[in-house]
Parts: sequence; C-alpha cells; structure tokens
Amino acid sequence: MRQEFASVYNPPARLFHWATALLLLVQYVLAWAMPDVHRDTKPVGLIAWHLGVGVVIVLLVLVRLLWRSVHPAPPEAGNLPAPLRALARYTHWLLYLLLIAVPLMGWANASSRDWPVTLLASIPMPPLSPAGSPVGHALGDWHRVFAWVLLALAGLHVGAALFHQFVLHDETLTRMLPSQRKRVASKQ
Repeated sequence: MRQEFASVYNPPARLFHWATALLLLVQYVLAWAMPDVHRDTKPVGLIAWHLGVGVVIVLLVLVRLLWRSVHPAPPEAGNLPAPLRALARYTHWLLYLLLIAVPLMGWANASSRDWPVTLLASIPMPPLSPAGSPVGHALGDWHRVFAWVLLALAGLHVGAALFHQFVLHDETLTRMLPSQRKRVASKQ
C-alpha cells in the first residue's frame, strides 16, 4: 500500500464554509435574542444587526457559489452508495438555496415595513419590495418558516459530517477542516 493525500477543499472554500456557518450561528442567536416584530417595531439594536448579517450571508453565499463554479469540489472521500451521494448533493444545493432565499425573504419583509437595510451598518441596500407591500409582509411569515427548515437542514448537515467521521470513518469531515492534509491508504 502506498500513501497519498486525501482530497481537501482549498483554503478559500473552507473559509467560505466556516464563515457561513459562523454567520448563520450569529444570525440565529440574534433572531432568538431580538424582540418580536410587530406593526410598530423599529429596526434598531438587534433587529438592525439581524438585517445586516442577513445581507452579509446572501453576499457571502453568492461569492461562495461563484468560487465553487470556478473551483469544483474535490473528489468525494469514501465509497458512498449512489443514493447517499445524490442525497448529499441535493442537501448541499438546498442549503445554498435556503441560505439565499431566507435572508432575501426577511429583507423583502423589512422593505415592506419601510425599514432601511444596510451592509456593514453603513451601505444602504435597495428595497426588495415596496413599502406596505402585502407580498413583502407575507414573506416575513415565510421567512420564519423557512428559517426553521434551514436550521433543520443545517443540523442534518452537521449530523451527516459526524456520521462520516465517527461511523464511516472516512475523510469527509477532515476535508473541510483548516490545514488538513490527511494521509490515506490507497490500494496499489
């Protein structure tokens, strides 16, 4: 048997992954800590932060997808059956979709409330729906529902990574960890 390096994600892909995970964690903490949104709620404090982090998440995921289109994922670790590979692929793309759609729904809802949405608390972003828009208001309800779906899917993603690490004992998790160049045995 000879040793060769396992395929790992390149440093920018790993940075995008972990930055997205961290921002998503921050976003959920903000959502749970901020006050409930009512008709007369003002977009200040934690609500303003929640809106700003949402914009950053959308932009980060778009840059991540652009990077991924030019730098495809490395070959998969392990020998998963085709149905599990397909499930993993669909789950990843659904995560990307929700990481864009959920913040955009919240942004549209904020726009319908005539709230300013800014990037990094200083760069004004365009409204995604007109002030008073019933569609924008309805998207606020969908934002909440799909935020729970996103959380469940992210939990599934984490669970799958742990399953790969501790049950299948393959290199799937380590491919996304910083500075990992694990040696794996290969048949000659």
